[in-house]
Amino acid sequence: MNLNPADSAFAARLSADLGPDILRPAEARYLEEPRGLYAGQQGLLALPRDTAEVATLICHANDARVAVIPYGGGTGLVGGQVMPEGPTPLIVSLERMNRLRGTYPQENTLIAEAGMILADVQAAAEAADRLFPLSLAAEGSARIGGNLATNAGGTGVLRYGNARDLCLGLEAVLPDGKIWNGLTRLRKNNTGYDLRHLLIGAEGTLGIITAAALKLFSPPAQTGTALMIVDSPAAALALLAQARSQLGEMVSAFELMHRQGYDFLAEKLPEIRQPFDAPPEWSVLIDVGVSGGINPSEALETLFASGMEAGLVHDGLIAQNRQQADDFWRIREMIPEANRLIGSVSSHDISVPLGALADFIKQAGARVAAIGDFRINCFGHVGDGNLHYNVFPQVGKARDEHDGQRDGIKRAVHDLVDELGGSVSAEHGIGRVKVGDLERYGDPAKLSAMRAIKAALDPNGIMNPGAVLRAG
Repeated sequence: MNLNPADSAFAARLSADLGPDILRPAEARYLEEPRGLYAGQQGLLALPRDTAEVATLICHANDARVAVIPYGGGTGLVGGQVMPEGPTPLIVSLERMNRLRGTYPQENTLIAEAGMILADVQAAAEAADRLFPLSLAAEGSARIGGNLATNAGGTGVLRYGNARDLCLGLEAVLPDGKIWNGLTRLRKNNTGYDLRHLLIGAEGTLGIITAAALKLFSPPAQTGTALMIVDSPAAALALLAQARSQLGEMVSAFELMHRQGYDFLAEKLPEIRQPFDAPPEWSVLIDVGVSGGINPSEALETLFASGMEAGLVHDGLIAQNRQQADDFWRIREMIPEANRLIGSVSSHDISVPLGALADFIKQAGARVAAIGDFRINCFGHVGDGNLHYNVFPQVGKARDEHDGQRDGIKRAVHDLVDELGGSVSAEHGIGRVKVGDLERYGDPAKLSAMRAIKAALDPNGIMNPGAVLRAG
């Protein structure tokens, strides 16, 4: 596609239509992404205040063939929020559009603008004695529009589903500047193609989400948290099956952690309290949310006892209060930060069928070892088959020393994922980092359909060019 820069003449036209206070040069934070893999260009930043202004911006960009980079909280890990090359883009941040438009407790629904921070959405639900269950480490800065655009996962997927499963309707601006008023609160709405599901997970390549109708839930009467030591990933999966058999949908989270994660925390974040004298080789963090009349501690004790009897569990801790539960979760939530401070050679956000998960961990370790001597931190949302499989240099080595092995490691891990019927992008999306992976492992018919949809809705190729699909 032949795109034009967001130059001074383009900025002057926008200012004449919307006023000068909506535009400014993009500060450094809009040009960075957390892993430092890409640096965005010094683009023109727009800060619209409402959906009509977003539509005006997109109309101008489409007419002028200027690339548009939608920007949420900037927390994405696959480079979808920065454009490293090409003509200077228009960066559209929805941070001013952060209002709660309405809460409907009887319907278990709220409507939030796309710039609302995820933690604020959670707080708004709590104020109505409801629960919005999407939860992830970046919830204090991630914005709900970006969560939907990337179909974010997090720790509650086992019980509540991904972001896609928590959305009833959307308002969005399409690539031609038209506003789609799909902000329905209906649970049943069988009226043709569902544009909601087309835009969710499209990473801003088919339009900009400006508001969403979100599902709420009644909060559990009580919650419980436990850390249980297991012998292996296979034992963790067998324990998960027991938990589901005994507790059903009351299991809210089931997280697998390897000893390497504890070691990294001790090395880089020693202020974080560790619960065990010696880090276990494998452990699971379990959250349950129970209805009235059920004691969560007793439910977890029963699970622990049955796991011991079956030879799956050989030690563990059950949180006795909220502070202990928060301490357990802090360990899990800070592992990614410790990883970042160590510096990975190659990181992977993958999913495989549950039945193949233990085999994947075993085979992947062998394939990485065949390439070189590395430390592996394998952890993640084992309840839904999503693992973060990250490879690090040995102590005393720098990751830059392994630059020549990085692609080989990624290829080995992703080839195995594909062989086992898994996905090389479980919850972080494609962005720019995994465009080649999608081309390599994606179904040809699906890719053809995706390109046709992109061409039909965005014929000028202005929406986040180079993300998800290679720019033409």
